[in-house]
Amino acid sequence: MVAAATVVGAAGYVYLSSPPPVELAVERDLSATDPAPGEAVTVTVRVTNESDDLLPDLRLVDGVPPAVRVVDGSPRFATALRAGETVSFSYTVEAVRGEHPFDPVHVIARDFSGALERERHVPSGGETVLSAALDLSADEEIPVHPQTARRVGRVVTDTGGSGVELHSVREYQRGDPLSRIDWNRVARSGEFATLLFREEHAATVVVLVDARAEAYVSPRVDAPSAVDHSIAAADVVVASLIGAGDSVGLAALSPERCWLEPRGGATQAARARSLLERHPAFDGNRPEGAFYGEFAERRLRRELPSDAQLVLCSPLADDDAVGIVRQLHARGFPVTVLSPDVTAGASTGQRLATVERAMRISRLRRAGVRIVDWDPDEPLETAIDAAQRRWSA
Repeated sequence: MVAAATVVGAAGYVYLSSPPPVELAVERDLSATDPAPGEAVTVTVRVTNESDDLLPDLRLVDGVPPAVRVVDGSPRFATALRAGETVSFSYTVEAVRGEHPFDPVHVIARDFSGALERERHVPSGGETVLSAALDLSADEEIPVHPQTARRVGRVVTDTGGSGVELHSVREYQRGDPLSRIDWNRVARSGEFATLLFREEHAATVVVLVDARAEAYVSPRVDAPSAVDHSIAAADVVVASLIGAGDSVGLAALSPERCWLEPRGGATQAARARSLLERHPAFDGNRPEGAFYGEFAERRLRRELPSDAQLVLCSPLADDDAVGIVRQLHARGFPVTVLSPDVTAGASTGQRLATVERAMRISRLRRAGVRIVDWDPDEPLETAIDAAQRRWSA
């Protein structure tokens, strides 16, 4: 009889009890409103119990964006919360490029026994977005191939015309500008001649970012991936080339198609910046879709202007990247590869990856492809200067 009464009492308790009501107000603040990529940002979450009941067992998990990494503290918090009481907790994340909205707070509220619970997703009072903008710095001078368009620019050609460096002298022709007549020769011999200078044309460059799953490699689990370094390099290349007067486009090797037609000017720089920060191909997450390199290479060739050249930002982590580069280069689109070196030597596998990457670089150099081998721990300018010395040797 006693045992039966106990069972009946327990069943009656569960039947008569109900999970505590979840009436919460959530506020979330970030310590920096416009952080730079890599900067530590403290996230503070405040939760208020707006019900008239005690919440004896409240579990909270903040909705950290998938591409954002927690570097200190925890987005999880457990507490008891009286009616009208407010509690707060904090943790630190590392800012990454682009815009990353926070998800609602995942809430589990249990009764005293722990047998009953309610589960909710509670949004904050206003949308919280961690936004880290790229720095479109144009301080680097990016070397390009002599293949140019017919627009005035910075690439010195072997064609005589208007410019600043003397190319040759020819006989005067009707309609030649008076400013280009060799008046010294006229004074000496009475013969009219026209000075020709080396013409300076603009280059048409497409910056191509390797954002395939194979490019998401890093020396450590907590280190930025090679794609992060490639996007940072692409940012600098685009800004520098546009600043130098070149026509610049942007594309991605990725299951997520990205293509920006080459143009010049500040508006084009803004378009490229927006894509690098917001396009799904560059969102920092390893793509799950299949990538067909041969198909992508053919499609890219159809889209490229006939006078275009490419700057590929890639870690050269596999042979497929080498094959795409060699095909493009062989079909008349000169390629310069800017390759962040994220290899390491802590294990046998890492040392093997280092050797394989060096062999890929060697094969591309033998094919006539220019390589900028960049250690991300060093300034990009240092790697470019070293590459230019190698090319001119």
